Amino acid sequence: QVQLVESGGGLVQAGGSLRLSCAASGRAFSSYAVGWFRQAPGKEREFVAAISSADGSTYYADAVKGRFTVSRDNAENTGNLQMNSLKPEDTAVYYCAVRWSLFESSTYARLSNPDQYAYWGQGTQVTVSS
Repeated sequence: QVQLVESGGGLVQAGGSLRLSCAASGRAFSSYAVGWFRQAPGKEREFVAAISSADGSTYYADAVKGRFTVSRDNAENTGNLQMNSLKPEDTAVYYCAVRWSLFESSTYARLSNPDQYAYWGQGTQVTVSS
């Protein structure tokens, strides 16, 4: 059982930066992969980025490669998403989620699928003005 609390959303101008945090309350946080997803009004939820539980491998959607960086701090039970060079099309509600990954390999196909995640944060709004 993992509870997730997100923070760091807000309003920024195009080209600006935001850092989202996902604080976990529970045991064995290091055994969970951390994924980030976003959903804009009228659109489907889409994968943004993820970081594996074992070796810290990272995965990114093409739309954010080179601009976003996903990381984790197991000592603080926290996942982070650094977002730079933000664009208006990045505007969405951002969600973090975790997936138990101790006995399974981490792949892009697996970690980019929202159906693979059991626990979700409440979401935080990111708005980028043009």
